[in-house]
Amino acid sequence: MIGTFVNVGAILVGSLIGLLFKRGIPERINTAVVKAQGIAVFVIGLNGVLTTMLYIDADGKLRDNNALLLLISLAVGCVIGELARIEDRLTGLSGFAERKLKADNLSKGFVTATLIFVVGAMGVVGAINDGLTGDSAILFTKATLDFITAIVLSASLGAGVILGAIPVLIVQGVISLLAGFIAPYVSDELIRMFSMVGYALVMAIGFNFICDAKIRIANLLPTLIVPILYYCLSPLFG
Repeated sequence: MIGTFVNVGAILVGSLIGLLFKRGIPERINTAVVKAQGIAVFVIGLNGVLTTMLYIDADGKLRDNNALLLLISLAVGCVIGELARIEDRLTGLSGFAERKLKADNLSKGFVTATLIFVVGAMGVVGAINDGLTGDSAILFTKATLDFITAIVLSASLGAGVILGAIPVLIVQGVISLLAGFIAPYVSDELIRMFSMVGYALVMAIGFNFICDAKIRIANLLPTLIVPILYYCLSPLFG
């Protein structure tokens, strides 16, 4: 699990550096940075969706794959999230923590950082390689990217970004520990479907940053479960 520990450490150090920068940034510049960060996040999400959804067929034509799954995942996940009121519960919990810790935007920073740090093939594949062979090269690369991202995010969103290290430790740590068991079941197709839906949520985060939209990202988190269920159940229906 050395790769996961390095990844978590990179996020923590990057977040702390970003918080130091945040203290000296005027509000108008911070607002501009958030908008610029939103553009970058949206482009990252768009690139991820297009990369995992589009392919070129044998005739050289551009085709889409699993577009219907994306639509269903967002619809079903949104309904589940709204019924469970995930956003409201998380906001209430973070509000309590914000008052105790005197920190702003804990919930927003945590959800944003979690999606950006956890979603994607690098974390899954890297954790499996780390657990099976001890090869941490992919996670070391991811740690470098997350370090830079953590600096920028925490400088604009605050201390909540630090908490994003927790799900990284849990998700990648569990995958590494169970790598021998889950590796046969984690196909490239499953990773593509999961990443496609995850990157769609990353796009929503970027849209919120750019347009001050009110997309309730936390209520969309259940969408990440839908492609996994689809992949596991689809063989039963041919």
